[in-house]
This record gives sequence, structure tokens and C-alpha cells, in this order.
Amino acid sequence: MLANPKVRMGAAMAALILLSACATQVPSAVEQSGTAPGFLLGLWHGFIFPFAWIASLFVPDIAVYAVPNRGGWYDFGFFLGITVLGGGSWFSSRKRART
Repeated sequence: MLANPKVRMGAAMAALILLSACATQVPSAVEQSGTAPGFLLGLWHGFIFPFAWIASLFVPDIAVYAVPNRGGWYDFGFFLGITVLGGGSWFSSRKRART
């Protein structure tokens, strides 16, 4: 039925878009005060995510994501910290051998 790779990719993208429409953020999780973590702390938390995750398995007081935070800017910093600083883009940058 979905033998064509383009049709399969389109169906997967449509499913992801529909699923993302269900995502909401709890209003109590976003705080606009000056003490709530913002972009820079999100960047740092994303960078140390692998270490914080391992530590959180053994120490209940350690969390990998700060709540409450400033919302989108914290999320953006967290995403950049995980993908760029955390080595997420390193795997795709390796040169492939030509055959």
C-alpha cells in the first residue's frame, strides 16, 4: 500500500505534524521572573545532559530539565546544548569513504 518511499515519508511527516499539534505546556511550568532559568542555563543543562541523566538515576535530587523555566528560550538552549555542544552533530559530520 505504501510501497513508494515518498508516500511513506509524507505519511510519516503528516503523522508527526498531527501528533505535535497535541503538545501543550503547563502554564505553571513557565515563569517570567528573573530567577527562572533562561536560554543560557538551558544551553548548559543541554550540554551536561548525559552526565546529569546518569547522576539522576542514583541521586533523586538531580533533575535533567529545570521546571519552572522561561519557556521557549530555555527549550531552545536545551536543544542546542544537546545537539551541538553535546556531540549530536558530530556523528553526521564524519567523512564517508568514497568507493
